[in-house]
Amino acid sequence: MRNDNPEQWNGKSRGGSFGYAFFVFLIRYCGLHSAYIFLAFVAFYFIPCAPRATAAVWDYYRRRLHKSRCVAAWSLYRHYYRFGQTLIDKIAVGAGLADRYQFEFDNYEQFLDVLKGELGVVVLGAHVGCWEIGAHFFGQYGHKMNVVMYDAEYQRIRKVLERNGGGRNYKIIPVNESSIDAILQIKVALNQGEYVCFQEDRFLNQHHVLRLPFLQGEALFPEGPFLIATKLQVPIAFYFAMREKGRRYRFYFRVIQTDRQVTTQELCHMYVQTLEKIVRHYPDQWFNFYKFWL
Repeated sequence: MRNDNPEQWNGKSRGGSFGYAFFVFLIRYCGLHSAYIFLAFVAFYFIPCAPRATAAVWDYYRRRLHKSRCVAAWSLYRHYYRFGQTLIDKIAVGAGLADRYQFEFDNYEQFLDVLKGELGVVVLGAHVGCWEIGAHFFGQYGHKMNVVMYDAEYQRIRKVLERNGGGRNYKIIPVNESSIDAILQIKVALNQGEYVCFQEDRFLNQHHVLRLPFLQGEALFPEGPFLIATKLQVPIAFYFAMREKGRRYRFYFRVIQTDRQVTTQELCHMYVQTLEKIVRHYPDQWFNFYKFWL
């Protein structure tokens, strides 16, 4: 039976401030390798102790990726482990350990060409991989980056990361369900030629969402970022930072030029198709820990 009222995301990501602080401690005093070893045990803990998230991930592997029970069970553990790895990596790179990793880029020059332009840019990612790893490469563009983050998600980790992560070279626009101030900040930033980044696979209410096919099912995606891009006539860039073997990250970029002939639904279809391709290639790095499909 199809569910027309999917489970509502509460605005908080998995992983609280204590978890961040603890791994900061491990990395600083025991080394990066020790943090990964300890993570192998922590990943087991989350399977029984985060039942709603575990049920959602299990459903994802069984119903969307059609894995057998044995494969899904192993994938469930690996999913939590991979999530922990990206948290450790984010902390490590923010603390100045980027030289411990390797980075590769797809369509990076095309992405930079858009950033060098006079127009603002809407940058769309998702809760896949670890987009914040790319902040290390924002460089001179970092001061023009504005990341839209839900307030509950932002507040619970902000102090820990700022205290231990070596600072950040991008700005945060915190938003809640009806934040007029955030909308004004987004418009001002784009009008000034800055870049506004959204995670396009989550929303807090069902206003201005589109129902689209995704991984052999249907899901809701927020229409807002596409409405903003088309109304202000600014380009859209899809951006994903995915972890590969051997502490290597691959960055994927796709640039879409908007005009009045392209509808928001067409743009959203492009995004969903790109996201599905990424998720199928990296199935254990899609970190939406709630029931996403209708």
